[in-house]
Amino acid sequence: MRRKAAITGYCFLLAYFAYLALLFWGPASELSALPAFALLGVAIALILGSALWPRTRSEEHREAVEVAPPVSGEWIAVNSPADRVPSHGVHGLGQEYAIDVFMDSGRPLVDGWWPAMRRPDDGFPAFGRPILAVADATVVHVSDGQRDHLSRNSWPGLLYLHVIEGIGRSIGGARRIFGNHVVLDLGDGVHAAYAHLKQGSIEVAAGDRVTVGQRIALCGNSGNSSEPHLHFQLMDHPRIAFAKGVPFTWTGVGVPSAGEPFHTPAPDPS
Repeated sequence: MRRKAAITGYCFLLAYFAYLALLFWGPASELSALPAFALLGVAIALILGSALWPRTRSEEHREAVEVAPPVSGEWIAVNSPADRVPSHGVHGLGQEYAIDVFMDSGRPLVDGWWPAMRRPDDGFPAFGRPILAVADATVVHVSDGQRDHLSRNSWPGLLYLHVIEGIGRSIGGARRIFGNHVVLDLGDGVHAAYAHLKQGSIEVAAGDRVTVGQRIALCGNSGNSSEPHLHFQLMDHPRIAFAKGVPFTWTGVGVPSAGEPFHTPAPDPS
């Protein structure tokens, strides 16, 4: 039901933009702005309603799948399912049990007012760090080519990210939100998605077999990202747009809470 409501909402949103085009470039004297407001209102109601729609009991109590950590070294968790579900505040795009991890830059998460934005390689230690396969798996989807944009971790940057850029990326769908990303098929109906990867760093292609601990890409700042970090999630479908989240636990780590530092050793090269 949530999925149908979301799809219907996006259809109304497209109709809203089409009507706006008619208002600006069509016979404006014969058209009223009222239908545009009605279309937008219905679209917002359906999209927000789909995100807040309660899950069924069978969806809420799926057992966590144990996988290896997707990173090595010292990292910090944020937006963690250890604190709340859905961890990112929405049920869409398989993000119910998603987690974000970054490396401590020595600066606060919200880094004041100025500079409003920084280059991703300017003091963000997660940028360019290896991202690892969490299990022996098959690559089912790869998306690359999006730039690593400037950070959005200041107050003006976050305002721009959530009010202006975020709306545009939501209209663009999963690809624009997740940025450069990889999806692995772990078997038994479980898939792993890695988002915000560095442009040009993905080392695998659809159909490749990977082994646990194998480097598949580098951490980047593509897509809907405030600073270089990894967005990781397990889900029940290879296509992010149609997926529901699957809970995970990382071997030797568990599920770190938001703000909790954790350490994982480098994978054994043998």
